[in-house]
Parts: sequence; structure tokens; C-alpha cells
Amino acid sequence: MSELVSTRIRTTAGKLGLPHLAETINEYTRRADEAKLGYLDFLDLVLSEELAVRDDRRFRQGLRLSRLPHHKTLDEYDFSFQPDLDPRKVKDLATLSFVEARANAALLGPPGVGKTHIAIALAVAACRAGYSIYFTSLDDMVRNLKAAEAAGRLTSKLGTYLRPSVLVVDEVGYQPLERAEANLVFQVISKRYVKGSIILTSNKAFSEWGQVFGDEVLATAILDRLLHHCEVVAINGPSYRLKNRLKAIERETQVA
Repeated sequence: MSELVSTRIRTTAGKLGLPHLAETINEYTRRADEAKLGYLDFLDLVLSEELAVRDDRRFRQGLRLSRLPHHKTLDEYDFSFQPDLDPRKVKDLATLSFVEARANAALLGPPGVGKTHIAIALAVAACRAGYSIYFTSLDDMVRNLKAAEAAGRLTSKLGTYLRPSVLVVDEVGYQPLERAEANLVFQVISKRYVKGSIILTSNKAFSEWGQVFGDEVLATAILDRLLHHCEVVAINGPSYRLKNRLKAIERETQVA
């Protein structure tokens, strides 16, 4: 390929918003020459690589905007430590069919069993599949909505929790809510109903949500919308955090 043609391709690629092609055209032509690719195979190579780069860029940008506290995958989750948890049920969720159906997923269990890990892993998988995601604890969401309501910006702030395809709400039940706060949660749940997916984690059984939300009727209304289309996974095993702490104590004891 002549330098003139190479320069023209770089310029055109830049105008088309294909920066990776502009940077790597010489590498593509080298690979094409080595593999003796035909015209269509060469075009397929260029377009496939450009799409992969664009998807990766979108994925990384989605993670940056998601507010995820960290990035986990299901491969990092130790299912052997939770023998009562059926891995197939979690891996079925990882197919994201519930996200495609705009349904919900609820992960229930005591602290430390890996509920948040699984929720984050599902959110990361959804982001890689092209869905927008957003992570919040219930406490943070309520606090932000209350502040927005006091400032007359509630409708705008609600959009933060309504726009994403997947909203992860962590730690439902760790702090009881006042009725006005529970009503803000109800607004998010009801407005997202069949319009977007929610992945939530909770240390409380659904039968205890009346205490969490300070009103049995309001809790029932929230659960009615949340559970209409919802996959529920209960994790009732031992705590990972306690396991790691006990190991650390054991090592310290051995050293001493």
C-alpha cells in the first residue's frame, strides 16, 4: 500500500470516527499480506477489530459511570464455600435473560455470604453485553433523593435511578426507613416496573420488609411490583468475611 493511500485512509478513518483503524492500518495490511487475505477477508478483519475496540471502549466507559465499588466476576466467587447455593441458578441469571425481559433479581441472605459480589458480577456482565448499569446502596439512594426533594429537584434526580437498564440496589434492610423515605423508594420501584431491571441484595426476608419500610401497606406495594417478575436467590451459608478473618487470626497465632 502506497504512503499516499495509507495517509488518505487514516484521514478518512478519523473523519468517520474510527481512530483505531487510523492508528493500525499498517498493522492490518501487514497481517493481510502475511495471511494472503482476499478483499472480503481483509474487510472482515478490519471491521471485526474496529467493532471489538469500540465495544471494549463502551464497556470501560459504562463501568466508569456505573458507580460500582469494584469489579467482580462469577469466576471469582467460591461456590464451594456455599454448598446450599445451586451454582446453576446464579449462572442462569448470568445469561441476562431477566435483563432482556426487564425483570428483577433478588439476592437474600445474612451479611458476608457474597450477595454484593454476585450482584456486581451480574452488573458487569450486563455492561459487557451493552446494557447501561448503575450501582447504589439503598441508604445512598434515599439520602440523595431526600436532598433532591428538599432542593426541588426530585424529578431530575429520579432520572439517575430510572435511566439505567440495570439498577443495582445494595443493602436493603440494613437501616430501617421512615415512611417518607420508603415512599421515595416506592417511586423508583414503581416507575421502573417492567421498564428496567433491578438487582437487589438484602439481609432481610421479604416477610420483614414491613419493618424495613416502616409501613406494611407500602412494603406490600413495593414487593408487589418488585416480585411480579423476579428471580430470587437465597444464600444462607457462612460468611466469607468471617472465614477470611479467622484465617488471618490463625496465621497471626501461628506466627506468635
